[in-house]
Amino acid sequence: MAYLLALDQGTTSSRAIVFDASGRVCGLAQAEFAQHFPAPDRVEHDPQDILRTQFDCAREALANAGIAAREVAAIGIANQRETTVLWERASGRALAPAIVWQDRRTAAACAHLRAEGWGDEVRARTGLELDPYFSATKLAWLLDHVPGARERAERGELAFGTIDSWLVWHLSGGRLHVTDPGNASRTMLFNLHALDWDPVLLAHFRIPPALLPRVVPSSGVCGETEPALFGAAIPIAGIGGDQQAATFGQGCLLPGMAKNTYGTGCFLLMNTGATPVASTNRLLSTVAWSGVEAGASYALEGSVFMGGAVVQWLRDALGLVKRAAEVEALAASVPDSGGVVLVPAFTGLGAPYWDANARGTLLGLSRGSSGAHIARAALESIAMQSADLVQAMARDGAAPLQELRVDGGAAANDLLMQMQADVLGVPVLRPRLLETTAFGAACLAALGCGLWTRIDAIAAHWQLDRRFEPQWSPARRAEARAHWARAVERARDWARG
Repeated sequence: MAYLLALDQGTTSSRAIVFDASGRVCGLAQAEFAQHFPAPDRVEHDPQDILRTQFDCAREALANAGIAAREVAAIGIANQRETTVLWERASGRALAPAIVWQDRRTAAACAHLRAEGWGDEVRARTGLELDPYFSATKLAWLLDHVPGARERAERGELAFGTIDSWLVWHLSGGRLHVTDPGNASRTMLFNLHALDWDPVLLAHFRIPPALLPRVVPSSGVCGETEPALFGAAIPIAGIGGDQQAATFGQGCLLPGMAKNTYGTGCFLLMNTGATPVASTNRLLSTVAWSGVEAGASYALEGSVFMGGAVVQWLRDALGLVKRAAEVEALAASVPDSGGVVLVPAFTGLGAPYWDANARGTLLGLSRGSSGAHIARAALESIAMQSADLVQAMARDGAAPLQELRVDGGAAANDLLMQMQADVLGVPVLRPRLLETTAFGAACLAALGCGLWTRIDAIAAHWQLDRRFEPQWSPARRAEARAHWARAVERARDWARG
């Protein structure tokens, strides 16, 4: 039993990876599933699609690794966060499509609550912004719009969960209704200090406590799978939201260590240790994980809405490249952006601005500006937005950043990673294994089931691919950051009605 099965359930696809006890990938599988957009502000998933693709990938990954379920020491789960499912306990059937984290249907409800003065209360209790991004208003919407749901919830007939809870329920044949503190802390219903569901918020959002999953450690055996699913019962020993799992898999185990995931957006998490940091710069304070050492570990988090999506825009909307991978060579064909600055606020700006009215802005164009200059400005915008998050963390009193560990698809772009090091003024470290989300889930499970007995085993398995050292002088860095700040101010509040 020297293998680990990581289930990596993401927003657009489900993946499964088999690791051996030394952290080597032995087998993997991936399957995309449908995205549903029933209205401009709505994003939904079919919960059955999530189960089908995730379980099929698990079986395929085991087959590709050439191992049987009885050889797997434990399963670890990493999942898209905040996405909300409401289901019937008796049948396990979802009562409605899952409301995805990107969904904005409850924006008006959140605005009303902020106008009533609940923003500060929510932030103090949960560490989060009062925003449709999180699960609470999504769940309240389901209870109000699914016929009979509120009454059935009051009678204890229904269950709520984020995707980790939905998976574990069906992995265990309905025996387990659980979540971990990291996922719970993304619901806007979980008290960051008490590490339990918050009765004041439950009452205000009119959420019956009977709906809620039991909170279990992120690392530790909470149950096992139904034997018929994979051919043998497998312990479930690790649960983590995707960004928490990636932080764990990157070995960011000490305060001040941070990772940035470069996907469609960018998610930067910094370990703040055993105490949550209350952000005054509109970052999110969240539980990172629990069950690894005494108590819970916390993190500061900042989200950039447009990361790798900026490159997709260059490809699909402007036609500057045919494939996303070509943008590095195009941007590298010029020594700098020639004064061009792109602020990619196409869907507003995330942390630390939280400006829904900001819009994309392209500045500094001259007759000599070319597609290459715009491509370089696009890459610089990703690095600059991430630097905004690090700067906000420093203002919040987090430990000074010594290095940044990176992962995600765009982390393979050498030019972007060098830009990131230059803009931050600290080394950027890219590991050999960029599948850090799945690896983090496997690490939680390995420690949880006892396959690994020491947390420093993660550091032992983390291997460096390339270290990018900053090359800019402090004066050049300050000038570039000031130039960026001027551009951001011009993009802000543009779409105000």
